[in-house]
Amino acid sequence: MLSHLRANLWLLLLTLVLCSVLYPLALWLLGRTFFPHQAEGSLIGKHGEPVRSGDEAIGSRLIAQPFTADQYFQPRPSAVFYNAAASGASNWAASNYRLRERVARKLGPIVKYKSGPRAGQPVGPDIESWFQADQYGGKHGIVAQWAQAHPAIAQDWVKADKLNSDFVGAWQQSHPDEVERWKKEHPETPDPKPEDLAVVFFESYSRTSPGTFPGSVEHKTPEGKSEKRIEAVRQGTDIQGVFFDMWRQEYANVELEDVPADMVMASGSGLDPHITLKNALYQLDRVAAKWAEDTKRNPTSVKNDIEQLLRDNAEEPFGGLVGPELVNVLQVNVALSNHFASSSRTTTEK
Repeated sequence: MLSHLRANLWLLLLTLVLCSVLYPLALWLLGRTFFPHQAEGSLIGKHGEPVRSGDEAIGSRLIAQPFTADQYFQPRPSAVFYNAAASGASNWAASNYRLRERVARKLGPIVKYKSGPRAGQPVGPDIESWFQADQYGGKHGIVAQWAQAHPAIAQDWVKADKLNSDFVGAWQQSHPDEVERWKKEHPETPDPKPEDLAVVFFESYSRTSPGTFPGSVEHKTPEGKSEKRIEAVRQGTDIQGVFFDMWRQEYANVELEDVPADMVMASGSGLDPHITLKNALYQLDRVAAKWAEDTKRNPTSVKNDIEQLLRDNAEEPFGGLVGPELVNVLQVNVALSNHFASSSRTTTEK
């Protein structure tokens, strides 16, 4: 009995030493010796060079960042808001309207007409015109219809930002009669939170401010600081995104361009650092137009430069045997900044 126990204890000890000490130590030594950059997290500096210090790094080639400025390529949507400490997916099924709504929000500001007299032009301005018709009686409470059809989405809007929640909370205080009517219809919720009142809030808002939506607008304070306020907006990406699905259902026969799937669908981790080359080329017009404006250069020349830069930075997984060509978003955005900074210096020197 003791001999069997001794043998098992020795086996346990040997396994612990091999798997928990020697194996990790061997990998650490190999990584630090032959792949020091990768072992430190594939960090890159402001000029795109590999760095090993976190103080010098602007990011990692392995983790996506939320680029939003027009002059930069933007990564895939992220269900975890690009939080590397909480990677994951939304796990929404195809039947979940939240998935459809998220995709619609991305499509509204970017999708273009495929045919007809406006082929190649964005649908966003037409969504805005369609939405604004509510102000002149052309629609009938479109914001209320949206909230009534999708109460969970209306609640998500309230909960998405403290600014939104505070705005609905202020409405709650100033409309006691409407709140009391809601409480009588929902006796199970005697002390409603702002998100509980989302639908009745939007119904009230739609009556008093037709043709507008409560959107977050940034202002500069006298001290030079940025301050966001909720205001009635008639145009912008909020309108184009939130109401794209309703507009699309009304104009179902309009032919629209196909959009690369990775522009509107999040990855499994929410941190995928790559987009397809097709996705990057779809964003090219926006990026090139902004750089041309900032650098005062010929738009066609700028577009050609950026397209060549994209193709130079494109990667083919397993030599092109698996999947489409990919572009690392952080890497190409750093290359963009360096390219145009260099071009500006050259122009100045000349």
